[in-house]
Amino acid sequence: MPETQQVSEFTAAVVRDINHGFQFEKMRLNGLGPHEILVKIAGVGMCHTDLAVKGVAGAFFHPAIFGHEGAGVVEAVGASVTSLAAGDHVVLSYDSCGHCRRCHAGKPYYCDGWQDLNAGQALGRVHSPVLDADGAPVYSTWFGQSSFGTYAVATETNAVKVDKDLPLAILGPLGCGFQTGAGAVVNALGVRPGESIVIFGAGAVGLAAVMAAKICNAGTIVAVDIIESRRKLAEELGATHTIDGKAADLAEQLQAITGGADYSFDTSGVASVVSTAVNSLAPGGVCAIVAFTDDLRIDSQSVIFGRTITDALVGNASPHVFLPTMINWWRQGLFPFDKLIERFPLSEINAAAEAAESGRSVKPVLIP
Repeated sequence: MPETQQVSEFTAAVVRDINHGFQFEKMRLNGLGPHEILVKIAGVGMCHTDLAVKGVAGAFFHPAIFGHEGAGVVEAVGASVTSLAAGDHVVLSYDSCGHCRRCHAGKPYYCDGWQDLNAGQALGRVHSPVLDADGAPVYSTWFGQSSFGTYAVATETNAVKVDKDLPLAILGPLGCGFQTGAGAVVNALGVRPGESIVIFGAGAVGLAAVMAAKICNAGTIVAVDIIESRRKLAEELGATHTIDGKAADLAEQLQAITGGADYSFDTSGVASVVSTAVNSLAPGGVCAIVAFTDDLRIDSQSVIFGRTITDALVGNASPHVFLPTMINWWRQGLFPFDKLIERFPLSEINAAAEAAESGRSVKPVLIP
């Protein structure tokens, strides 16, 4: 029977309030829950969701440790953990209960406890609080990991064991951003050979979608973005066409290229862009969305003739199935996600955040 880790001290990037950036503090963990694992972080990606909750959107979490694209080495396991052991290399993804009807159906992304386990207080599992230097609890269950630190507490459910010959430090984004983009194309939309897709936003999620569309042998792959360097990168990764998102004749260009797309995928969450994505579809086409920043209003004329909108929450992916798939693609040279990554020391987390917010960096990965 594995022994519970008694005491662990580590450093984490903490957000105290909306007026300050990440600040490093010493943290203390007293024990592990029965199904928890302690992971020494080798690298953690920075996602725009982390940046959003650093501000007003996440004020109710503060003080908090964020970060949800961690990868590292298991250092200790809870008393009931059976599938992992100290020394295992793992990629961390979103958490799920593992026993509800949807989890049993292979849809953990629709888990009954999803909100609680990933963006709540994780009341659905036994865990010990992470404490600051004054002994006060700090929120530490963001996506079941809160991995902006030298260590993170995750669960047996949301940790995917990977081979030790892989570049562990840069694998973390497979657990969210890259999984979301690739999964949207493969799982949510089911793009087939010869079909057309328009991808709005060529950040980490959108570019992962471009690569997945190429893997699916899509006939026409259009990437729309306002940043020229990202459009060029999309072309390198498989886009057959790119368009400046600020173009006044965007709709006309899309129509000229696709004649009406089979699929569209919005990564921006901006209502006006989603509307454009829906209107770019041919009759019977499907638009997948992954985020919201505005109230979404769609003209009724946009969804006649069988046009539909669907979600692609975390790529509608089961991490224990889809992460190995992406890794196999990478080994075959089909999914070069490493081209999207820029490494930053963890100590430069605020600089990495600024680079991500400005669009200069597609996917910062922080190395402790």
